[in-house]
Amino acid sequence: MSTVCEFELNGKQEIFEFGKVAKQANGSVLAKLGNAVVLATVVSEFDNPVSEDFTPLTVQYIEKTYAAAKLPGGFFKREAKPGEFETLTARVIDRSLRPLFPKGYVYPTTITVIVLSADKDVDLQALALNAASAAVYSSNLPIKKSVAGVRVAKIAGEYVVNPPLTKMDESTLDLYVAGTKEELLMIEMKAISSEEMVEVDIEAFSKVHETNEMTEDDLVEAIGIAQKALNEANSTYEVGFSEVCKEIKDVELIEFTISEDLISHVRDTYLEDINAAVKKLAKSERATELKDLAKVISENEYCTSNEIEFADVYEAVSIVKREVVRGMIVNDKVRADGRGLKDVRPISIDTNILPSAHSSCLFTRGETQALVVGTLAGPKDGQMYEVLTEKSANIDNFMLHYNFPGFSVGEAKPMFNVGRRELGHGNLGKRALEATIDKDFGDTIRLVSEILESNGSSSMATVCGGSLALKAAGIPISNLVAGVAMGMVVEGDNYSVLTDIMGLEDHDGDMDFKVAGTNKGITALQMDIKLGGIELSVLKEALLQAKEGRDHILGIMEEAAEEIIPSEALPILEQFAIDPSKFMVIIGKAGATIKEIIEKFSVSIDLDRDTGNVKVSGDNKQNVLDACEHIKSISNNAPARKDHGKKNIDFEKLYTIDQVLTGKVVRIADFGAFVELPKGGEGLLHISKISKQRVKKVEDVLKVDDSVEIKVLKVTRDRIELASSSL
Repeated sequence: MSTVCEFELNGKQEIFEFGKVAKQANGSVLAKLGNAVVLATVVSEFDNPVSEDFTPLTVQYIEKTYAAAKLPGGFFKREAKPGEFETLTARVIDRSLRPLFPKGYVYPTTITVIVLSADKDVDLQALALNAASAAVYSSNLPIKKSVAGVRVAKIAGEYVVNPPLTKMDESTLDLYVAGTKEELLMIEMKAISSEEMVEVDIEAFSKVHETNEMTEDDLVEAIGIAQKALNEANSTYEVGFSEVCKEIKDVELIEFTISEDLISHVRDTYLEDINAAVKKLAKSERATELKDLAKVISENEYCTSNEIEFADVYEAVSIVKREVVRGMIVNDKVRADGRGLKDVRPISIDTNILPSAHSSCLFTRGETQALVVGTLAGPKDGQMYEVLTEKSANIDNFMLHYNFPGFSVGEAKPMFNVGRRELGHGNLGKRALEATIDKDFGDTIRLVSEILESNGSSSMATVCGGSLALKAAGIPISNLVAGVAMGMVVEGDNYSVLTDIMGLEDHDGDMDFKVAGTNKGITALQMDIKLGGIELSVLKEALLQAKEGRDHILGIMEEAAEEIIPSEALPILEQFAIDPSKFMVIIGKAGATIKEIIEKFSVSIDLDRDTGNVKVSGDNKQNVLDACEHIKSISNNAPARKDHGKKNIDFEKLYTIDQVLTGKVVRIADFGAFVELPKGGEGLLHISKISKQRVKKVEDVLKVDDSVEIKVLKVTRDRIELASSSL
């Protein structure tokens, strides 16, 4: 017997149906919103605990193409590995629900969300999290807190909660927040760029690129709106789901406890050694000092006489180490590497160090180092991707790929396929930088961040290096973007906010959030809260402290930007504008003219029919300049089209096949001559139709302004082909 729970939230009808499908799972639900339907299940193996002290949780988010009445792309007509959006959505669900599992829950657990029916107006990421939470909340797992996800947009200057997804095109903000009715658990935010028409003079207007950075006050206000929506949604869910909740399974929460006597022995006897080890740990995430010390302790008389194993000794050392690190920060306001709470580690920047790359930046901050390399390509060279609710494929012209090899942290492991963490960090970097790129820049940009060394916040090093790589490639950006990783340590009523955290502080701290932005405001933010909630006033304090760190880094980046020497490998690019009505002359019949220019000068040409902009690029500066002059020459010799007061000429109404006419040559191309016709418009007299004899060069027979007698060879509504009347 199924049970249906219906709620109206934010003006939308949400339906959750329990007990109808997937009844073998510990918890399952069909969640419906509009035409979207997702199935969420949770399964936990209570009879198969792992021996380690962690919760073995796996989250899967799967989009079925039949949900949008489509076939899978590719040769094999079956869904293959998850796409990037699926992987990132699974990561969002994992980060939101993992904090709910109690300590000691060591049973393999899998949460699966499958999209069965799609709706282009429905935010599947939010619906998937709400469904997954409903499945877990109603199951027999020891979790009785509901989690929801809400998206906040800013449309026409007003904040909108959970807008139709199609309205996000009008928004200048994309803020996604997950949490319970009392606690914020995860925040992701990005600014969305826009273009605004501004008056240049009385009769002219121009488009201005707007990055739409958010100030700290505005962001806190938006998060507060999201928090109210989370409270309403979760309160509604918990009351509504109460009747369908299963009885909690009586499973043992396995405590991996360490003897207090052992911890006291380590603390009392080896505190100075642990203090020394902590200072070395501040320089590397893989420093072995703690393990070496634990080995020494495990061989002393206390441990051998009590038959204490090395694993327990190492855990006791780690516990005391954590106390030392947190105590230094909260009580002494100093960190393991000697920095103050607001200090940023030393930064060095080298640009264009790779001679054959279009651009490159080696960004080093402390013991974290990112080499970001930029590559430019044509508009059609972007990454093709599919959106479930769209029939045709899209092209992404800005890519940021993040790689984290094992050697960056001293691990001896080969490089495998890209993992969730790498996709997530790359996505964060992309969100931080994308809004600053001028929308009129139509070429494809690929940034690759190779993490060469890591001790905290390699994603923010990627943002800094990536912004300078864009600058070094000559890409029009509104401002440089810097990123900084922030942390927090809370002990009772005392807390300390940390700027530019290292790996040690990330591991032993209570919060990790990354803030990226320009000198005008924030472009992207990602936050994971480990301590179970944060006051908005404390969050604002942390954001303002992050701004100080960001401004410091930006100052160093701006100095480096002034010293950039363009790479010799960078394609030469020239742009100019012509009358769009003359584009057909440049393109030629079946693209013959433009193909000839491309081959002759070894260049790439991009024409914008809307603006008349011509973009010519290539590896050889002289070739690019010559191609530009050639195009301008063709354009200048081509008179504006005469339409006799009409926007478009219908040649079929003016001329008939075999009709003999007298016209004037208005311009000459390699493949023929264009002849102005007496009743309006132009016709093409191809080189093969000029004379009975073979003509090698049009200029040998015809000149501009020559009067010629021709006959109509072929006529369509918008095109006319001519031949000499003597043929």
